[in-house]
Amino acid sequence: MSNSSILKSSIAKKYWMALTGLFLCLFLVGHLLGNLQLIFSTGEEGKRAFNEYAYFMTHFLPIKILSYLTYISIIFHAVDGFILTIQNRRARPIKYAVNNPGPTSSTPARYMAVLGTLILVFLATHMSNFWWKVHFSEEIPLHTFKIESKKETGMPKDQLFYFTHVPSIQPIPKDSNSLEEKGTEIYFKNTNIKIADGYMDLHKVVMTYFSKSNPNGVFAVLFYVLSMLVLGFHLWHGFASSFQSLGVSHPKWTPLISSFGKLFAVAVPLLFAIIPMIIYLTN
Repeated sequence: MSNSSILKSSIAKKYWMALTGLFLCLFLVGHLLGNLQLIFSTGEEGKRAFNEYAYFMTHFLPIKILSYLTYISIIFHAVDGFILTIQNRRARPIKYAVNNPGPTSSTPARYMAVLGTLILVFLATHMSNFWWKVHFSEEIPLHTFKIESKKETGMPKDQLFYFTHVPSIQPIPKDSNSLEEKGTEIYFKNTNIKIADGYMDLHKVVMTYFSKSNPNGVFAVLFYVLSMLVLGFHLWHGFASSFQSLGVSHPKWTPLISSFGKLFAVAVPLLFAIIPMIIYLTN
């Protein structure tokens, strides 16, 4: 080790692998709590809650910093995993004549690289369907709702007003005679005078993507559910092994960490998988 930097050592890579893995576990919990709003909050209230959550995640500076840290962690975790796999194979160029794994070598542990690759494919697909549209396209409409009541608008009932949810201005009237949308921004019509940024209706995009109205909806749900199954297998070994890689070993705490890791590996992917299933069956 003295002849090379610590970042080039296998031990350092295992430390970083463990730390980025545990950080991504925290990300999974936060992401899950946000996504559960899709099934536990319904109607206009649920739609607004999810869209406000999505806006907060993309505009609040500390969260944006954590988001980029998450992207870096995903890339590092994946690349580090591939490097460690290659190093382990080079260290044992000739396979054993009889492959008899020990009792502590589980199936997920032996296929972590394969499982990780499948998860990476899912992430690339998932981000292209949602993350990319949020950040780099104008395909997502603004979150609007209709009001026809004279009591609420002060206008005759036959004149329809649209209200757009906008941060800190809740709501503003969107009258086609005076205001217009440009992407997710609201302007006075035929001017460059910007009123505000509106909430993107990501709720509608997600609901449509996993619904029966989408010709590929059933395949989207199946792909998501199968990906969560792969994630569960990956976490089954990865959660506890991260603490082991960091040197956390104690007769009392190690069994508890292992048990909690298995519970985490089942509960988190299962809850993620339930969300698109419920959307497809009820939307």
